[in-house]
Amino acid sequence: MIPVKERLQLLQKAEFFSPLPPRTLRTLTTYTEEISYPPETYLFRKGDPSTCLYILSKGSVSILQEKEDSTEEQEIARYVEGDSFGELDLLTGSPRNASAKTQSEVTLLRFPAEGVDLSSILKEHPNVGARVLQSFLVVIAGRIRKANNLLKENSPWIQEIRKQVYGDKLTGLYNRTFLEERLPELLKDPQHPVSVLMVKPDNFKQINDTYGHEAGDQALVRMASTLRSMAGPRWIVARFMGNELGIILPEADKLQAEEVAKSIQKAYQGIDLSDLTGGVPFRISVSIGIAVFPLHASDAPTLIAKAHELPLIGRERGGNQILFPPEGGGT
Repeated sequence: MIPVKERLQLLQKAEFFSPLPPRTLRTLTTYTEEISYPPETYLFRKGDPSTCLYILSKGSVSILQEKEDSTEEQEIARYVEGDSFGELDLLTGSPRNASAKTQSEVTLLRFPAEGVDLSSILKEHPNVGARVLQSFLVVIAGRIRKANNLLKENSPWIQEIRKQVYGDKLTGLYNRTFLEERLPELLKDPQHPVSVLMVKPDNFKQINDTYGHEAGDQALVRMASTLRSMAGPRWIVARFMGNELGIILPEADKLQAEEVAKSIQKAYQGIDLSDLTGGVPFRISVSIGIAVFPLHASDAPTLIAKAHELPLIGRERGGNQILFPPEGGGT
C-alpha cells in the first residue's frame, strides 16, 4: 500500500502535476488509486477509452505500436519509476493511440481512481480544475519546445531519415521522388529561372555488355560521385532512373545551364574506369537534355519530361550532345 505521503511525492515528481501547489496536490491525492500488475500484463490496448493517467511507483512499462503491415508490436517508449503517461489522452478524451504493457512487476498510481470521472472532479473543485488545465498547457508547450529543439539539435538524425525516404542506395544521391517533389517548390516566380538537366551516358550499354553489370553499377557510382563533387551549394542532384542522373539548378538560365552541362561532359570524360575494364581504355560519353523554367515550361512535370526525352536524341545523333527543347531555340 502506497502511503498518502508517498502518493503526494509521486504526484510532485510527475511532469504533469509538478507545477501544481501542495494544497492542490493534496486534493488530487484523494482521487488516486494504487494498483499492481504482474509482468507481461496489458494496462490498456490501442483503441481503449482513456479514463485515467498513470504514475509509476515501481517497475517499468512499455508503450507498444503494431509494426507496419504486421500484427507484431514494437516498443516505441519505456517508462520507469517516477514517470507518468496517458495525460494527453485523458484530457482530450481520445482513445488510446498505443498499447501499454508491463515489463516487470509494477505498482502504479492511477488518477482518477476506478469509477471516478475527471470532469466530475473539475466541477466539484473548480479552482483545482483551473490549475490542472493550466498545468496541462504548460507541459504540452514544454514538450513542443523540446521536440523543436530535438529536431534542430539532431539534424544528422533528421538527415538520415530523409536519406532513407529520398535516397538512392547505390549512388548515395537523392532519388527521383525527391527531385519530382522538390522541383514544384522552386517554380514560383518567372523572374527567377530554374534549369533541369538530365544526364545520360551514350555508351553505358557497352560497359554492361562487355564488362558486366557490376562494372556498370560501379561506373554509375563514379559518375554520381563526380557530379556530387562538382555540385554547387544550391544544386539538387538525383538518380532519376536507371543510369540517368537529374540536376536542378535554381537561378540558372539557359546559358548558365549550358556551361554547367559542358563542364559535366568534360569531367565525365576524365573518369578512369581502367580497373573495371581490365586495363582497357574507356571514356564515358554523355548527352545532356536541358529544359528551363519558364522558357520551356511553366510546370514541373512538363519541364522534367522535356529534359528527359533529349539525351536519347543526343545518343542517336552520335552522342556527346547538349540539347534543348524546340521552344528554347531548336535542337
